[in-house]
Amino acid sequence: MSMTFNPNADISSGNVSRAGGGGGGMGRGGIAVGGGGGCLLVVVALIVALMGGDPMAILGGQMGTTQDQSQVQPMDQQCATGADANANDDCLVQATVESADSVWGALAPEAGIPFAEPQAVIFSGQVNTGCGMASAAVGPFYCPADHGIYIDTSFYQELTTRFGADGGNLAKEYVIAHEYGHHIQNLEGRMDRIDHSQTGPGSDSVRLELQADCYAGVWANHATSSTDSQDQPFLQPLTSDDINSALSAATAVGDDHIQGEVAGGQVNPETWTHGSSEARRAWFTQGYGSGDPKSCNTFETAQV
Repeated sequence: MSMTFNPNADISSGNVSRAGGGGGGMGRGGIAVGGGGGCLLVVVALIVALMGGDPMAILGGQMGTTQDQSQVQPMDQQCATGADANANDDCLVQATVESADSVWGALAPEAGIPFAEPQAVIFSGQVNTGCGMASAAVGPFYCPADHGIYIDTSFYQELTTRFGADGGNLAKEYVIAHEYGHHIQNLEGRMDRIDHSQTGPGSDSVRLELQADCYAGVWANHATSSTDSQDQPFLQPLTSDDINSALSAATAVGDDHIQGEVAGGQVNPETWTHGSSEARRAWFTQGYGSGDPKSCNTFETAQV
């Protein structure tokens, strides 16, 4: 596995935690994923694949539930350094969030975006969020209601074995950086200004996802120069293999790849909500090459 974090980096965090529990059924106010009958498995499979989407669509739009704070535990005791992040996926999530906090804490104000750190929660099985109850089948997602990034790290194995990403560390970090991109969109008000009901290659839904991919690329551009409190860089210099690893993850979650190669069905662009593999690679590359959030305005581009 590639080693991308500086082993000496301090990744201690006040905004990353693990949610305990996770058992039991969905009580009143919980949100069931999927539809009825034979459609359920299809819907769940798509949700697993299409990480980072609008949680209002994924979770059914119900609001008002929050995580039981008595079961939320900080990660600092097991995740202290970049070496921990290179060895443990939970720590990798924490390190990526800490790195992104550093990167976007500097970039967002320069871009006129009011900045506040998100909360990240690592869970197993299911989790209660400000957007409702979610199971691991949802895949990684961002909840604008509580500014929360949620991930069950077992998703990483499926990303590799089922969807074809290469399993490298930057592939995993891309997933978190993409969700952090949704947080930036929420802070700048983008999520409130689009038509979430649209689908298709040029839809607002796809443009939102591709902008988050571009923001993930912006993070990657700055991640090797952003530093912890002791001026240690969070990431080591990225190699071409690292970037190819991130691109393998972008390819794995493209709508066309999922519909065709993963599901073995017909590719239907009019149903797309996240964009093609080619577009996802292109917008990550755009952000990585420029390092400038302003280069990521997918909403002012005729074709994405």
